[in-house]
This record gives sequence, C-alpha cells and structure tokens, in this order.
Amino acid sequence: MPEVLKNARRIVVKVGSSLVTNEGRGIDAEAVGNWCRQLATLAQQGRELLMVSSGAIAEGMKRLGWATRPTELHELQAAAAVGQMGLAQMYETQLSRHGMGSAQVLLTHADLADRERYLNARSTLLTLLGLQVIPVINENDTVVNDEIKFGDNDTLGALVANLVEADALVILTDQRGLYAADPRKDPAARFIDEAVAGDPSLERMAGGAGSSIGSGGMITKVLAAKRAARSGASTIIAWGREPDVLLRLGAGEPIGTALVAGTPKRAARKQWMADHLQLRGAVTVDDGAVLKVRDQGKSLLPIGVTQVDGDFHRGDVIAVRSSSGVEIARGLANYSSTEARLIARKPSSQIVGLLGFVNEPELIHRDNLVLT
Repeated sequence: MPEVLKNARRIVVKVGSSLVTNEGRGIDAEAVGNWCRQLATLAQQGRELLMVSSGAIAEGMKRLGWATRPTELHELQAAAAVGQMGLAQMYETQLSRHGMGSAQVLLTHADLADRERYLNARSTLLTLLGLQVIPVINENDTVVNDEIKFGDNDTLGALVANLVEADALVILTDQRGLYAADPRKDPAARFIDEAVAGDPSLERMAGGAGSSIGSGGMITKVLAAKRAARSGASTIIAWGREPDVLLRLGAGEPIGTALVAGTPKRAARKQWMADHLQLRGAVTVDDGAVLKVRDQGKSLLPIGVTQVDGDFHRGDVIAVRSSSGVEIARGLANYSSTEARLIARKPSSQIVGLLGFVNEPELIHRDNLVLT
C-alpha cells in the first residue's frame, strides 16, 4: 500500500454518523476526543486538517427525545438544527483541550456548484487553515432536502477535498475497508488493500447485487474516492475506531483500503483549468506581470492588467494574455469584468477605495492559476 498520508500536507477527514453518535445513541465524546487529539498532533507536525462530520440529526433526535428517525422533512431539519449545536460544541471543546482552534462551516452541494460561492467557500477554508484553525464541516441539513434524504457526507468530503486541493481524503467508517464481496455473507471475501480510484470494478464490488455493504454506504465511499481523484487526492477508507488510526496512517502504516489517484494533484488541477471550455473572458497584462506570473509563479495583481475583455463574474475562468495576445495562463477571477476594469492599472491598496470592498488583493491568486 502506498504511504498516502505520510507525505500529505493537507488532509480532509470524514467521519460517519454511526461513529460520531455511537450507532445513533448521541455524540460519542470519547470517540470525538480521540479523533481531535490525533488531529491536533498532526497539526503540530505541520499538517493542515479539515474535518467533515456527520451526526447532527442523530444528536438532535437524542436531545428532542425522539426514539425513531422522523420521516417528515421539517422534523428532520429541526433535528439537524438542534443537533448541530451539540456537534459544534463537542468539537470545539475537544479541539480546544489540545490547543487547537475550530470553526463551524455548513455547506450544501449548491454552494460548491455555483462558481462565486465556490470561490467564497474556498477562500474562507484556506484562510482558516492559514490561521491554524481546524474547520469542522457538515452539510447544512436545516435548509436542504435531498442531502438529508440520501445522507451522503462522503460526497461532501470529496467535494471539500476538490475545493481546497487536499492531498488526501480519509473516510473513517464502521468497516475495515473495501472487500471484493460482502464479508458478512462470504467469510472468505478478499480484502482490497489498494486500488486505483475510479476503477469501474470497485463500484461493482461495493454496489453490486446482493452487496449489503454497498447498500449500506460503501458504494458512496468508492464514488467519493473517484471524485476526489479528479483533483489529484488519494483516498483511504478505514475503521474509525482503529486505535490512533490517523496518527498511524500519517506515519505511513498501511491501514484500510487505499484508493490512489491516477493523476498527481498539480497536474489534475492544471488539466481541469486548461481544458475548461467556457472561458468567460480575458485580461491582457504588461511585460512585468508576464514575468511574475509565468516565470516567478506569482499571483496576478490588478496593477499589471492593461485590458479587460468579455463579461465575466467572480469565480469564472478567464484567460491571461501577454501584450502580443498570446495566452500564458488561465485562472479563477476574484472580481467581475466590471470590477476588473475599475481596478486595472491600480495598486491593490486602492481596491477598497475604488469598489467599496475587497474580495482579495489579487485579481487571480496563484493557487487558482495555471500556466498554459
């Protein structure tokens, strides 16, 4: 098994509801405390950690005294709202015990589908990581419906990995990992130590006919690994109650199933942006900006922009062209075309005076820019 986490700097950890709430009996303080201790230790090693945690509805049910999960949408949303208070409180308490700051971030799939909201969410999460704060992320179950219906935080974990360009996604579950068949029906079922994320045979193993593991959620983990691999992140599926599982994985110990991304992270992101078919516009830059962007790997500042073409919005992919019209890069715009025209040729210190606000000091941040 490759040492997926040993050299990973930015890691998304997803824990399922059954683990967080001890099979629905309410938040398991001891389990959450163990994960938080491990997260803090990894953070002290220089890693950047994000936690995607289920469990709000189950905790809300406990607090409301409901013995069975309701079927009405408004009751599920109410349970999520009540339970989210306890979930956030538990993570904040446990992380602070180890000297770590925490933040609650509630997202929906729609937040990550809209380019402007995507960029806003990305900026917030990266800022939190820069402040050495661990974001605790959950789906915003109080305002969505199909996410509650399907209960798929595995997908959210993969989307967060895509969002922040994580090196690895760790999915902690109540299974040891992925088997070629259901081990509860076939004791001789082969355990999958390692495979390539996106291999079609994995989906057949996890969700084929008669696979109770698949119907119980393993298929969503395999599909999440496939999604995470699109941005170059490899995935590990492991038993969440394995002692010091995160620390041991971080040390390179082979635990669980490793689903390895076929494309390196940097190449995956470059491929996505370079192949983006819907370029919304372009900016022409001076020779100094060409030198900084192309040769020095710097961000594109407004002062280097000489011309703005097209009609684009914050979060759209735009081209960066030299004065001779040659495309040198593509990236996600921090400002709309209208705003870009106002701040072009101006130092970043003047943005707030010109626009009345500042999204970012850069027109395109280097993390959102690839050379073409």
